[in-house]
Amino acid sequence: MRYRLLLPFLLAAAVSACAPAMPPQIQTPLAIQSIQSREYEASRDIVFPSVISMFQDLGYIITNADMATGLISAESAAQSSDDFESFLMGQTKVSQTKATGFVETIGTMTRLRLNFVEINQTSTDYGQTDRHDTPIMNPGLYQNAFSRVENGIFLRSE
Repeated sequence: MRYRLLLPFLLAAAVSACAPAMPPQIQTPLAIQSIQSREYEASRDIVFPSVISMFQDLGYIITNADMATGLISAESAAQSSDDFESFLMGQTKVSQTKATGFVETIGTMTRLRLNFVEINQTSTDYGQTDRHDTPIMNPGLYQNAFSRVENGIFLRSE
C-alpha cells in the first residue's frame, strides 16, 4: 500500500522534469471575438435552428436552447480514461467539451458567437476531485462549426 501512495509523486516528478516549459499564448479579446463570431444576412429565426443542427451534427447534446434570449448550450459525451497510469494512481479522469452559441440581431444582421470549452476532471479513491476548464481557441474548429451553420442557413433559406 505504501508503494501505491509513493508512486504518484515519483511519476509526477519524472514527467515534470522532462516537460519543456511552454509560454502561454495570450490573445486579445478582439482576436478571440474574431475567431468565435460571424454575422449573417439571414433572420434570427433561420440562424437559431441552424446552430442547433450544427451542434447535433457534431455529436453534441443540447442541454438548453432559448429562442427569446438566443442562448444555446450543448455538451459532448463524456470520455473516461481507463489507462494503466490512472489505475496505479487510484484516479479517474473524465474529459468533456461544453459549448455555447449566442444568436442576436444587430440592425439587419444576425450575429452568432460560439464558445467551446474542454473540461478535464479527475477524482481519486479518497474522494478528492479537481477540474480544469480550458477554452478551445483552435480556429479550425470554429471554421468547421461556422461552415455547418452556413449550410443550415442555406437549406433553411431555400
